[in-house]
Amino acid sequence: MKISEHHFPYLPGRIARLEDLAYNLWFSWQSQATWLFDALDPTLRENVSRNPIRLLHEIEAGRLDQLAKDPEFLKKYDATVEKFDTYMRDKNTWFNQKYPEHSGKKIAYFSMEFGIHESLPIYSGGLGILAGDHLKSASDLGIPVIGIGLLYRESYFTQFISLNGHQQSLYKHNDFSDMPLSPVTDSEGETLTFKIPINDHELSVRVWKARVGRVPLFLMDTDFIENKEAHRRITERLYVSDRDSRLIQEMILGIGGVQLLHLLGIEPDVYHLNEGHCSLLIIERMCQYLKQNMDKKKAGDEVTKRTVFTTHTPIAAGNEVFERDRVKHHMHHYIQALNMNEEEFMALGRTPQHPDFNAFNMTILALQHSIKANAVSQLHGTVSRKMWQNVWPEKAEEDIPIGAITNGVHMHTWMTSQFKRFFDAHLGFEWREKIWDKDFWKVLESIPDEELWKVHRELKQELRKEVRCRLNAQRDRNGEPQDSINEASHLLHDNVLTIGFARRFAQYKRGTLLLRDRERLKRILTNSERPVQLIFAGKAHPADQPGKALIQEIYQESRNPEFQNRLVFVEDYDMYLARRLVSGVDVWLNPPRRPLEASGTSGMKAGANGAINLSVLDGWWRECYNCENGWAIGEDREYYNEWEQDESDSNSLYWLLENKVVPLFYEKDESGLPAKWIAMMKKSMMTVIPQFNTHRMLKEYVEQLYLPALKA
Repeated sequence: MKISEHHFPYLPGRIARLEDLAYNLWFSWQSQATWLFDALDPTLRENVSRNPIRLLHEIEAGRLDQLAKDPEFLKKYDATVEKFDTYMRDKNTWFNQKYPEHSGKKIAYFSMEFGIHESLPIYSGGLGILAGDHLKSASDLGIPVIGIGLLYRESYFTQFISLNGHQQSLYKHNDFSDMPLSPVTDSEGETLTFKIPINDHELSVRVWKARVGRVPLFLMDTDFIENKEAHRRITERLYVSDRDSRLIQEMILGIGGVQLLHLLGIEPDVYHLNEGHCSLLIIERMCQYLKQNMDKKKAGDEVTKRTVFTTHTPIAAGNEVFERDRVKHHMHHYIQALNMNEEEFMALGRTPQHPDFNAFNMTILALQHSIKANAVSQLHGTVSRKMWQNVWPEKAEEDIPIGAITNGVHMHTWMTSQFKRFFDAHLGFEWREKIWDKDFWKVLESIPDEELWKVHRELKQELRKEVRCRLNAQRDRNGEPQDSINEASHLLHDNVLTIGFARRFAQYKRGTLLLRDRERLKRILTNSERPVQLIFAGKAHPADQPGKALIQEIYQESRNPEFQNRLVFVEDYDMYLARRLVSGVDVWLNPPRRPLEASGTSGMKAGANGAINLSVLDGWWRECYNCENGWAIGEDREYYNEWEQDESDSNSLYWLLENKVVPLFYEKDESGLPAKWIAMMKKSMMTVIPQFNTHRMLKEYVEQLYLPALKA
């Protein structure tokens, strides 16, 4: 197996290593690399959506010749290349130092989506972003992870909001040659392909590779000439609504992923399933053991020893279930290969206590064949043990073997370059190696208030410019009058308390909770002495009509003159806009129905960049909140019904805004600074940065999941 070479139209030899930097997603969390690509041509870089591959394809040769002779550029270029080479060669990583006896082991990490950078648009939301951050921290820590996923011909949809607030979905065609990908080729130089039996056909699968620092990410697709048209469309879109296509996607991911690793000569010591979409890898591994003349019981035991599983949500839609007839139709080859009858096979994905004997549940398949399983926060662990108790009917709820590892975010990705430079100046470069050191981060209390506030104000100004630009373009596209377009250029103000809400629009996330009492909200937003402005963003799945209705409701209220332009909805939420929002708002709002938010990570990103969380005590915030680092909406208890919780939480939210949040923001000391607000910013950063990062999370995965599987 080898990776095909890439060539740009023109790249001077003196700066030829830009190719290596562009084809390794290491650039996505390195400010130095970002600066290099921005320096090539800032305008073009924005026009190609910050994609370094497209940038190097489209940049003028004369500009490259100029930069190849520019002393300042070359100095930073050489330093960046040296840093990259040192990083890639370094064997003295955390994992190798801590567990030298496991050097050479391999952990295969399967996920339906990976959110690493907007130049590789194969993600939709939190699950994918978490998977991308997982790979980045694995790379930084030297944990021997190999990513396995699917490559989609169309990126998750681009969102447009119409004049009346309807979400419109446009799927953009991905040109794989313009993405940080390499086709994997065989020994003859041909693209590596293999076949998977699907119902009565064989599906051809093609293989690609992305580099995430030290971690390889292998991606599979079916959109090429060896497949008939219907099969080419299987990997067209992420989370396709058609149930047959969805099952086949998951067969490719799980079954195909195991076959791919075998083709590449990689025999993982641990298989990590990131959510139930990957669970069919269990079936393929059992088939492989049976080919070695192992009996079914032994094969199942061997699979279990080396499998770990992470469940991410208690929401039914996130726990994949397929009907008996559909499973039988598409997977009869594997039923036969396992020497099982239909009932035996279906039992792999259900329990005797399961109410629907025609359902094949991917989460149950994973739980029944994993040596270790975890939820993604402590409260989610409690919820999961109760939710899946029927998998272990002989055990008490507290003894159900589902642990909890609270999610984190990759700080080097989500912390802005402004804060990185700020920490370099005030904490020294060692902060980068002390991300998880709680004692180290206590030094933030001694940082001058005025300097921290200056950085925050700069980030707030950047957000304002970005939102104005997007709203201007949106109104122009929708054919609004010139006065309305001009108005967009004057929305939002730096000196006004700014609250952000941005996430997937599902009903349980309660994006419209603030609209429950419009008169009370109007008084809060339009107070002449202490005004507040709200920024909303987020997508609803194209098939989620209630979610799209929530977006329309918020958008229509954003055009309500009574709110005096204090509420805006920004279309097409993606990783780039997310970075702007989490770093530019004063307050991050998260009001899901408890306990349905398994973890949540957007508030971690905001907290790391100086924003203060205003959140329900669910998921990660329940573990982080300490009365000094933000505010808690509602109570830490179970509610009788949704109406009671919505009513209680909305009243709590309004009261907090009126009596705590707004007064604190506008309270100034003798120097004109909101000193008490800045003190809370510092408390927030001190608690969020060292605890809720993926470096800490990956260490816990190693200790609680990977090592038990390696030793099994």
